[in-house]
Amino acid sequence: ERVTPSGITVQPVYRPNDAQTDYEQDLGDPGRFPFTRGVQPTMYRGRLWTMRQYAGFGTAAETNRRFHHLLGAGQTGLSVAFDLPTQMGIDSDSPRALGEVGRVGVAIDSVEDMHVLLAGLPLDTVSTSMTINATAAILLAMYIVVAEERGISRDKVSGTIQNDVLKEYIARGTYIYPPGPSLGLIAEIFRFCATEVPNWNPISI
Repeated sequence: ERVTPSGITVQPVYRPNDAQTDYEQDLGDPGRFPFTRGVQPTMYRGRLWTMRQYAGFGTAAETNRRFHHLLGAGQTGLSVAFDLPTQMGIDSDSPRALGEVGRVGVAIDSVEDMHVLLAGLPLDTVSTSMTINATAAILLAMYIVVAEERGISRDKVSGTIQNDVLKEYIARGTYIYPPGPSLGLIAEIFRFCATEVPNWNPISI
């Protein structure tokens, strides 16, 4: 007999009669709501998953060189690591940032820094994952500005912001606002992305 860590018995195989389900509501076809069987009809037989390496260190220019190297080596997406001051909305020249600038990720203080970070990268064909929570709205806004100033419309950019601020209260401590306003901001980002940046994933838990 097989059991889960919770003590629930697991059968060797499950058949349609083992559960009372409404196929369309509870399962659905692959690629269709409620997406319990994958977001694409043929899953990765028709479209390979994005291959990206988490990277970011020092200055925007250093990280940009790394991104170009990774894409040239076959990577198909970008994944940005930000330093702690950037994660907490602290400028690199602040006394509070002393010793932390560019240490665990790239330092981004302005739209100009974001321009340098993304220089020469095909933002309309490469998706960008940004592991950022408390300042997710700000970094997403910077990303969109850079794309638009390069003539790339919002509906052409794709990627993800982590935007999981509860993780910061529970595990890491790099939060800025109280939980209520933070969750309210996250909900606003959902609304914004749904209408303005449809190919962007507004949260990654």
